[in-house]
Amino acid sequence: MTRINKLFVLIITGAALISCSPLKHTAGIDTRKAKNVIFLIGDGMGSAQVYAAITASNKPLNIERMQSTGFQKTYSANAYITDSGAAGTALATGTKTNNGAIGVDPKGNVLKSILEIAEENGLSTGLVASASVTHATPASFIAHQGSRGSYEDIASDFLKTDIDLFIGGGLNHFTKRTDGKDLTETLRANGYAVETTLDGVLKSNASKLAGLIYDDQPPYRLKGRGDMLPATTAKAIEILSKNKKGFFLMVEGSQIDWAGHANAADTLIDETLDFDMAIGVALDFAAKNKRTLVVVTGDHETGGVTITGGDINLRKTVLSFSTRGHSGITLPVYASGPGAYKFTGIYDNTRIPMKILEAFRFPAY
Repeated sequence: MTRINKLFVLIITGAALISCSPLKHTAGIDTRKAKNVIFLIGDGMGSAQVYAAITASNKPLNIERMQSTGFQKTYSANAYITDSGAAGTALATGTKTNNGAIGVDPKGNVLKSILEIAEENGLSTGLVASASVTHATPASFIAHQGSRGSYEDIASDFLKTDIDLFIGGGLNHFTKRTDGKDLTETLRANGYAVETTLDGVLKSNASKLAGLIYDDQPPYRLKGRGDMLPATTAKAIEILSKNKKGFFLMVEGSQIDWAGHANAADTLIDETLDFDMAIGVALDFAAKNKRTLVVVTGDHETGGVTITGGDINLRKTVLSFSTRGHSGITLPVYASGPGAYKFTGIYDNTRIPMKILEAFRFPAY
């Protein structure tokens, strides 16, 4: 055997030994069981949106603190270009469905979400969104409807669960209904504090909280929403973390998507920066808690955004849009904390909730 061949064998053998080593002995990999999971979804957020925000910021983004990065495939059960209902359902349940569906498979069968599984295992659970809580992505974690537009039915589904808190818009879907019911009365009867202002939510000491702080959809941050998303993310963590068994929280940066549909570059960047503030809240908590897995991704990309120019020194980008709808690109997935190493590679969006369940190590998973 020549010296080169011997060297090749040694290299291959060494690589095999490394790849076969137990993960618990690999430096930098946290294989502990996750006690808490904070799952943050930037609606419509792709790589261009993230890099445009990085460029615009005068300091590193919180998302740059994430430990692991992978990519997810987003197509739905019946379309190459997914909508938020199908994408949200895949991220919530691990099953692809048709565009427009919420928490059901293509045949209409109910799918159990990771939030509902967390409830069954004694964890506290919550949803926070800069949209109506009945909108497609948050609804996918709690509701089971054939149409994402069935807002009143989705609102009714909130009363069929043990979710501990939900914060966002959509008050009218609970109160000004075609059936004449006021679901906030039922929520109060079920032990929830119902708050209809941001100040009321932030001052609440309730263990069960329905924060319906906008009649319908919140405005853009620049149009009056302010720091509602990072502030309510912090409040949700404060409440949910009181459970010694742990918690699951989903946070949606909803209006990155809306700015993409509008082809509004400045608003898109601002909404992405706002979402990054919520990521920072989650990472700061995880840094202190040590048992919290933080996962960040989008549900799909919106606007077909391309960066076609800019100046890093001037913190400026030139964004070009190829559509006012969604695109079909793969999306980055970022993770930090126990089990973060599971999120590297390229995989289907349905694998993300499965990886979260693996990190929780519930008995059935």
